[in-house]
Amino acid sequence: MITSIANAEHYIWGDNCEGWHLVKTPALSIIQERMPADTSEKLHYHALAQQFFFILAGTATFIVDGKTFIISAPQGLHILPGQVHQILNQTDTDLLFTVTSQPTSRGDRIEVN
Repeated sequence: MITSIANAEHYIWGDNCEGWHLVKTPALSIIQERMPADTSEKLHYHALAQQFFFILAGTATFIVDGKTFIISAPQGLHILPGQVHQILNQTDTDLLFTVTSQPTSRGDRIEVN
């Protein structure tokens, strides 16, 4: 099946961020997401899931195990299970990216205070 954000399951998260499930199975999740300017997700980790974030447009700031990484299109970042991480859009434009999780990260998110 041909999939795009035009026909994928859509959801809203955080402060007006949004995502589209391009692939949604227990073994594999691929999501395209949009983060408006000056938004971020909460610091967290996954016990089982590894993730790969690929930047389609814009520049992302990642905090991974206390280190900061600046990733711009067309670059990506691999996050291993157990790595404490967070993605932030600290720019004045939208950030567009895909996040691939294997296995799915649904139910495998542990927030860090």
